[in-house]
Amino acid sequence: MWLLIAFIAVPLIEITLFIQIGGTIGLGWTLAVVILTAVLGTWLVRAQGIMALSKLQSSFSDLRDPTEPLVHGAMILFAGALLLTPGFFTDAVGFSLLIPQFRQAAFNAIRSRVKMSGFSTSQAGHTGPTVRPSRDDVIDAEYHEIKDTDAEKTIPSGNKGPSKWTKH
Repeated sequence: MWLLIAFIAVPLIEITLFIQIGGTIGLGWTLAVVILTAVLGTWLVRAQGIMALSKLQSSFSDLRDPTEPLVHGAMILFAGALLLTPGFFTDAVGFSLLIPQFRQAAFNAIRSRVKMSGFSTSQAGHTGPTVRPSRDDVIDAEYHEIKDTDAEKTIPSGNKGPSKWTKH
């Protein structure tokens, strides 16, 4: 329901603002402002997107929760879409999403409404070199995959083979 209201309200707001601002400053200046905000917005989104990506990469490499950098990156991406959409209202919302303090306040509001049950990092299926974490509370271990021939040796005699749930 809220999405339907947004799809109706936003174009009505934009049309109203175009008429009001275009009547005040003229058609040429109105179009120039719309084009200028799209160009400036693209440049700002690119710069902040690179910073958000580096924060995301550092959270992964430090084995920290990547939720906040992911949400900030999503908000920056959404801001870019709004800034490329012609209109004054969408530009105002898009530019506000490029302000880090506004994004942090929005993130805190979202986080207060969402219940996260847990976060963990693992290297399931990792077959490359062992990555040694810099934390002392992590136990480093090695593993090997059990092949089908190895599994047949460990199947009890009464069992006729792997279950239907086993991935082949």
